[in-house]
Amino acid sequence: MLNWIRRPKYAPGERRDVPAGLWTKCPRCATLIYRKELERNLQVCPRCNYHHRLSATDRLAMVLDEGSFEEYDESLVPEDPLEFVDEKPYPVRIEEAQRRTGVPEAILTGTGAIEGRHVVVGAMEFGFLGGSMGAVVGEKVARSAERAAARRWPLVLFAASGGARMQEGALSLLQLAKTSIALGRLSDFGIMFISVLCDPTTGGVAASFALQGDIILAEPGALIGFAGRRVIEQTIRQKLPEGFQTAEFVLEHGFLDAIVPRGDLRSTLGRLLRLCGAPTLAEGTGPATHASSPPVPTTDGHPV
Repeated sequence: MLNWIRRPKYAPGERRDVPAGLWTKCPRCATLIYRKELERNLQVCPRCNYHHRLSATDRLAMVLDEGSFEEYDESLVPEDPLEFVDEKPYPVRIEEAQRRTGVPEAILTGTGAIEGRHVVVGAMEFGFLGGSMGAVVGEKVARSAERAAARRWPLVLFAASGGARMQEGALSLLQLAKTSIALGRLSDFGIMFISVLCDPTTGGVAASFALQGDIILAEPGALIGFAGRRVIEQTIRQKLPEGFQTAEFVLEHGFLDAIVPRGDLRSTLGRLLRLCGAPTLAEGTGPATHASSPPVPTTDGHPV
């Protein structure tokens, strides 16, 4: 009672200053969630289990052993060979995306460890022009596959993309073939590729490397597909079933191996790495090549 009496009084119509960003609304169930509670729950709604989108840096921090990530190819940045202009020049859009996300392109790639086992890893940043795949994204995915082949480490890629980048035209479409060829070479060496599909995984990324994993996992509720629902319905002139292109629907129709909740993803990846014989940190980095294997092919002669 005394605490209520001593509480400061506010004049009618006067608003208390509440720091911005303390609360966030779940886009699925509309529940207001205390932001720190959401962060503690790995950005998963505690009421409806909706998996909020993660940045590339947050995703890597979530699954990798602390301090193990070493970024590669961070100096690669997009160019503007077509001098593309829509509402803004393409270089302006790139600069804005870099400033907003804090990353140079729509994917971060490098090496790290998961539960003490070496891995080559990449995570797409959907906040960077919708995670679209241009020449640099394709090159970094291809280099990651080559690095995994050279070191005999498994490759883990987290896809989150709206597809190919329209500002680079046909150059972006060429990345579908480029990434597919690099992953085919990785398969020739018998190195495991684990693809994790996050919300959303669509367009050219879904049509190329994202759905070519030896093991394909997805987060609950992730949007997975090529064209959008409305485009498909207008094309085939049929009503699509409820839940079409969700991870659950895709799993039911045989395109996924498993749906893994975010809280279980690190342990699941660690178990898969143990099963495929990924080298431990105690075993060292290993040779860049193997005596019984042919030289590792590369797309442009760069070192791996």
